[in-house]
Amino acid sequence: MPEFDFEGARYNNPVELAQGVIGGKWKMPLLWRLNQRIWRYNELRRELKGISHKMLTQQLREMEQHGLITRTVHPVVPPHVDYDITPLGRTALPAIEALRAWGTLYRRRRARTS
Repeated sequence: MPEFDFEGARYNNPVELAQGVIGGKWKMPLLWRLNQRIWRYNELRRELKGISHKMLTQQLREMEQHGLITRTVHPVVPPHVDYDITPLGRTALPAIEALRAWGTLYRRRRARTS
């Protein structure tokens, strides 16, 4: 497949684009949880052990910019912010499930050879 430009970036193939949108340590776990229900920021932070405030904020903003999640601010004191997965975000779940299954298979096979 030839190279292509998308949203100001150059990609060699669609897999590279997908990795840019949902790749990394935190985006897939976030999407997986957001598929289960609507979450508040602090709930996500407690659920994802080891994620910093800065990283969680960055990952949520990026996913919102890519149209994978929505952020709803409720006008109350103190502020109440909800995060939810979008229909476009749900389209990434089969890929995440496939990677999850492959990771399980890989772990089992490698455990047998160790």
